[in-house]
Amino acid sequence: MSLRFAADCVVLDIEGTTSATGFVVDVLYPYSRSRFGSLLTERAAEPAVRRAAEQVRALLGEPAADAPRIVQALNSWLDEDRKATPLKTLQGIVWSEGFARGELVSHFYEDVVPALRRWRAGGVRLHVYSSGSVAAQRAWFGHSAQGDLLPLVDGLYDTENAGPKQSPGSYRAISEAIGAPPGRTLFLSDRPAELDAARTAGWLTAGVRRPGEPYYAQGTGGHPEAGSFAGIDVARAGSGP
Repeated sequence: MSLRFAADCVVLDIEGTTSATGFVVDVLYPYSRSRFGSLLTERAAEPAVRRAAEQVRALLGEPAADAPRIVQALNSWLDEDRKATPLKTLQGIVWSEGFARGELVSHFYEDVVPALRRWRAGGVRLHVYSSGSVAAQRAWFGHSAQGDLLPLVDGLYDTENAGPKQSPGSYRAISEAIGAPPGRTLFLSDRPAELDAARTAGWLTAGVRRPGEPYYAQGTGGHPEAGSFAGIDVARAGSGP
């Protein structure tokens, strides 16, 4: 049985929702670990790298932390799966370059891209809200096995330009940015706390529960749930039969 929503916009989580967490943990995390050191030493003067390094020092409370100490902190945060903004920024730089060189190709569950194309063809706008940086999101959607998916996406949001994913205020900020009523915006995620925050902000919500994903056993905390995007129908008002 499909879930049916009347919505103008769909906002997508990535990890565990459109794409396998295992790919991120087993492929992308090691890729970034192996390159943090050279990024922070050889390109320390680049504005984005310098700003992220200063943010790490601020989070550590260590204004004099050198590159090896910053790398140690980044790797520790990876082990904790901590959604720290400077970590995500530096990962985004590394991953973007890996995708551009053809060393990385992003993963999408097979039910995702057909659904995105179907919703977009029906006039539904698509946005992404992930803890991964906007740069990482752009690289991810631009270098999939199905080709460049960026033309399907209207906007990209992360913890820097929107805020923490478990804060209702972040979803209110996105609503203001995209100009869509909260009650006509659907958020898809595998994480109950994120779904709770979106619902508090007035959004429609649906939990995506995929076997093998970390939050599968936990359930969706009372939110409508689907096992794949194939079980979710989204239509704008007046567009249905």
